[in-house]
Amino acid sequence: MRRLLELRTVEVPDNVQVKIDGKRVEVIGEKGRLVRDFSYAPVSISLEGNTVKVQSEWPRKKEAAITGTVAAHIRNMIIGVSEGFTYKLKIVFSHFPISVKVEDKKVIIENFIGEKSSRVAEIRGDTKVIVQSEDVIVQGINLEDVSQTAANIEQATKVKKKDPRVFLDGIYLYERKRGMEIE
Repeated sequence: MRRLLELRTVEVPDNVQVKIDGKRVEVIGEKGRLVRDFSYAPVSISLEGNTVKVQSEWPRKKEAAITGTVAAHIRNMIIGVSEGFTYKLKIVFSHFPISVKVEDKKVIIENFIGEKSSRVAEIRGDTKVIVQSEDVIVQGINLEDVSQTAANIEQATKVKKKDPRVFLDGIYLYERKRGMEIE
């Protein structure tokens, strides 16, 4: 039997301000400001006190799942503007030393497995990328941008036409956490 109402709540801390205009959610905190439009989702979003309520009436299985997804996105926005997100990647090579540098909105990977041409990974949004010796640190307030930037860097060093068990060179994710170490 279907439920009459699917309701998810998200608590808003004191140091974060949330504004809701229809299905457009704006979250403002000490680290920055995030805006997201949920007009595609068949849910209603409301702010009551310090609680954001995401609900759908007479939900089918998909609508119930979307309710939880929208609530999780809002929760990640709140964490992002108050703490931020950090992903750490390790540069791994056996013979040819890989050179990594950041230029504008791109990460340039040179000398990967001795290749003459550079490999390029896109940096999404306002994400910061820092190269420290053999670590690549990706930081930002938007979880989707931070994780996609880390994935772009990892995928740029994918070994093609060789046995991946033997050729282990690349840049690999080894740590994800809340909070930003380097401001």
